[in-house]
Amino acid sequence: MNLRQQDAAVRPRPRGTERSAARRAELIAIGRRLFADTSYDALSMDDIARQAHVAKGLIYYYFQSKRGYYLAIIRDSVADLVDFAASGAELPAVDRVHRTIDGYLRFAEHHQAAYRTIVSGGVGFDTEVHAIRDGVREAIIATIAEGAYGRVETAPLARMGLLTWVCGVEGATLDWIDRPALSRETMRELLVKTLGGALRVVEELDPSHPAPPPARCPD
Repeated sequence: MNLRQQDAAVRPRPRGTERSAARRAELIAIGRRLFADTSYDALSMDDIARQAHVAKGLIYYYFQSKRGYYLAIIRDSVADLVDFAASGAELPAVDRVHRTIDGYLRFAEHHQAAYRTIVSGGVGFDTEVHAIRDGVREAIIATIAEGAYGRVETAPLARMGLLTWVCGVEGATLDWIDRPALSRETMRELLVKTLGGALRVVEELDPSHPAPPPARCPD
């Protein structure tokens, strides 16, 4: 189940016609702009309604609460990232990795508040935000595994090696958007190189998962 399907599963069915569904999508698009670099607590429902030029009751009608609205926005934003990561299967593995990491960094750069919420897990222990974060992690791991090993399913050691890299990427990306001393291109190359190192370590510990040629050290 992808992130948009998760959203559909936890919220009531859209009311009315396709026009109603389009209106809901429009509100999500507005919310993505409002929360792009503004934290959840910084915007009240009155602020949101005023900036969106809609009645506050309309937001409650579609999303039941401010939190429901925010979670729908985060799921929609992250679904774009996950869909992007899963696409490009026709590209060479190295190009696909570069493309995926670049897309990940672009998302963090342009949706900073949402990215911080996802990586930090929300306020306290928010199980729904944690589920969104875990979904992103698994999507990135699957994309890398498919490019590196030609399959999504991997042995536990290989998966843990890739998860370790992804968690490191999250921490590094948080620091990067707070202190953007490096260009996105430099940051991308740094993460690609560290991925190569992770894949070589996996190969050393589990020879059944050899690193792809671009990740090997030159002979």
